[in-house]
Amino acid sequence: MRAFLIAFLLLCTPALATQDGWPALHDVTGVASDDVLNIRAEPSAGSEIIGSFAPDATDIEVVRPNERQDWGLVNTAGGTGWVSLAFLERHPGQWDGAFPMLARCFGTEPFWNLAIDGDAATFSTPEMSLDGSVVARLGSPNRRDRHGLRVALPEGRWIEGVISSEACNDGMSDRAYGLAFDALREETVLSGCCSLSR
Repeated sequence: MRAFLIAFLLLCTPALATQDGWPALHDVTGVASDDVLNIRAEPSAGSEIIGSFAPDATDIEVVRPNERQDWGLVNTAGGTGWVSLAFLERHPGQWDGAFPMLARCFGTEPFWNLAIDGDAATFSTPEMSLDGSVVARLGSPNRRDRHGLRVALPEGRWIEGVISSEACNDGMSDRAYGLAFDALREETVLSGCCSLSR
């Protein structure tokens, strides 16, 4: 019995390692050049259309799928909506446990923004802006839904914190995000959300 259990776990490990992670970036695919991909109020082809993506739209952040995994929740100008995953192609390398492809993290009251482009990072508030660099992207040895981020800023300043895969809201809109960020900036704790899209 023990040998069977060990063999079973070994066979399951690769499948678990490549399980899709959320949120994830996608590109529109399979939509005619003179058509659009509709964003609907609910995950149903008969639901109200509340927006659309161009047939060549790229870098669309899908926050999470529905239970059947055939529709994805996306942000719109006014809040959130649903898009058919049959017309979205997932970017590679976004498996469960992989470090998320962050574009920005942000929070309100106080307002702050951390823009990330590769290893370059810019931390800004309404009063100032500091250019820095990402010096560490860390994974947790026992949690696929936790990651560490450290950003070095000028004059020995820094920001470091934990990114959590969980529902997050900016507190100012009806938009939804799939990553939360709790960080230390010198003597201050910053809490907010992160997004894969700019």
